[in-house]
Order: sequence, then C-alpha cells, then structure tokens
Amino acid sequence: MSETLLRVSGLKTYFYTASGVSKAVDGVSFELNRGEVLGIVGESGSGKSVTSNSLIRLLPPRTGRIVDGEILFEGRNILTMSHKELLEFRGKEIATIFQDPMTSLDPVFKIGKQMVEMICAHQKVSKKEAREMAIHALKRVGIPEPEKRMEAYPYELSGGMCQRVIIAMAVCCKPKFIIADEPTTALDVTVQAQVLDLLKDLQKEMNTSILLITHNLGVVWEMCDKVMVMYAGNTVESADTKTLYSNPLHPYTWGLLDSIPRLSDETKGELRTIPGTPPDLRLTGKCCNFYNRCPYVTDKCCESVPPLVEVEPGHFVACHRQNGEERLVRGEVTHDAE
Repeated sequence: MSETLLRVSGLKTYFYTASGVSKAVDGVSFELNRGEVLGIVGESGSGKSVTSNSLIRLLPPRTGRIVDGEILFEGRNILTMSHKELLEFRGKEIATIFQDPMTSLDPVFKIGKQMVEMICAHQKVSKKEAREMAIHALKRVGIPEPEKRMEAYPYELSGGMCQRVIIAMAVCCKPKFIIADEPTTALDVTVQAQVLDLLKDLQKEMNTSILLITHNLGVVWEMCDKVMVMYAGNTVESADTKTLYSNPLHPYTWGLLDSIPRLSDETKGELRTIPGTPPDLRLTGKCCNFYNRCPYVTDKCCESVPPLVEVEPGHFVACHRQNGEERLVRGEVTHDAE
C-alpha cells in the first residue's frame, strides 16, 4: 500500500484587495502518495499556482492569506510551522521549479554562487563540498562542462539551460516533493521534451513525488499518475490519469479534452473551444462556477454549489448532474440548457 506523503484538506486561500475578497482557492482537497506524480490542469486563473504556493506558504504578505484548511506533509501541519521551520522546510523537504527560468535566478550572481549558497543553507557541508555537489547536480541534468557553467551568469545561458539549472538546484538536497509550476512554458518544443524526460528520470531514480501544474493535457498523459481539474478556485474533477481520459465526467473536463487538436482528425474545421470566460473570483461560492459556460446547465446549477462526490472508486466529480445517482450523457444537451 502506498504511503501518503501530502494530504490537503479544505484549503482556502483568499486575496484581500481594495475591490473585494478574491477566492483564489476555495476548499481544495487532495492526497499525494510517495513517488506519485499529480497533475493539476485548468485555465489561467483557476487557482493552480495559488494552490502550489499555499503548500509552501509563499503568498503576498499583505494581500494573500490562507483562511482555512489543513496541509499535512508526512503528518506535520505546514500551516502551523514557525518562520524558522518553514525556511528549513523549503528547499530541503519541498523544492519548487517555477515557470520562468530567466527570472528564477538572480542575474547579478554567478550560477555557482547561487547553488552553493542554497546547498549550504540546507545541508551541513563546507563550501568546497557544496561546490562539488552543485557540479555533480549540473552534470546530472545534462549540462555540458558544468565546471565552466558554474562561473556563468544566468543571462549568459539559454532559457532551456537556465531551466536545467533550476532543476539541478531543486534536486541538490534530494527533496521528497517537487512542485513543478509549468516548467516548460517558456521553452521550445524540443527543450520541453528534454526537461520532461529529465523530471521523469529524477522521479524514478529518487522516488520523489511531483506536483505538476500545466495547461498541456498531452504532458499530463505522459507524466502523471493522477489528475486534478481545477476551475475558478475549486476542484471539479479528480481521478487517476487513465480513468479521467477514458471516462471524463465533468462538462468542463469535456471542454478541455475537446479543445485538444488531434492529428487523426480528417476534417480541417475550426478548433473547439469553451465559450465565455471564467467568473469573477470575488463573486463565486453561491452556485456552480461553471454554470454560465455549461451547455448542460439546469436551474439547480444556479442555486447551489455542487459538492465533490466520489461517483466511482477514486473518481471525484463536482457536478449536480453527475452525483452517482444521476448520470449526464456527454453531448446530450437538455431542453433546460437550450
């Protein structure tokens, strides 16, 4: 039986601004076992990055606040950690790979200095030992002439090379959990494939759990064991990858999957899209957030928030019309929705 590494329950992260309270994450729950890869997908603004930043409590101090929920990492509640404990926890237990490699590194310091400083902050080693560890990590992620790259500034390296440096820094302390927040967004297709292969190899080699945030559903199929679909701060569907792709149940998931272009399509028609735009996060929490874009909407969808229900073992859906008793048929638009 797999050991649970991370358990998130009822997480709510709000942003307090002059124009109102934005419910960026509004009651998200999930579990991740040791050695598993969980993918979080959804449109921009759905709460993916805020969820991951909440796990390491990396939020804007004046506006961002975790108002409710529990985040247990190996039984320890991250939300009750002191500032000192949190500084030691980040990087050593949980490492983060951000989506823009060019801004993740300090441009005024050499690569080697930044890596050595990070290693010394989390491990009791000398600077000489830390330098050797950094060179080994750079070599491990496929960077040629690592000793030479240690003396380079970030702006002297390409985007793909900088992303490899970020990954090398992430694995230096052998973390148990890696958050990869759209790690291939700023890279070209060839480098994307190399970075993903590298993450897979490291995950298998070190049995590291990975939380992968991405817009690319093809990457999710290739990388992830489980998938969580988010929309407007909520989880709308969650299942293992094969189940979600073969038997998706939420209308929003259908829309995401239908929008993927396929080489097998014989007709050269327009790409399918989800009409409309996501809701204002200051106004959510009173009904189904997807009701104004859903072709299957009924009166009940506009009256109450659908709970996240386990309709099959390990398959959770938040939809009034997919509650286990009632089963919505894909493509069958009701009279109420027309």
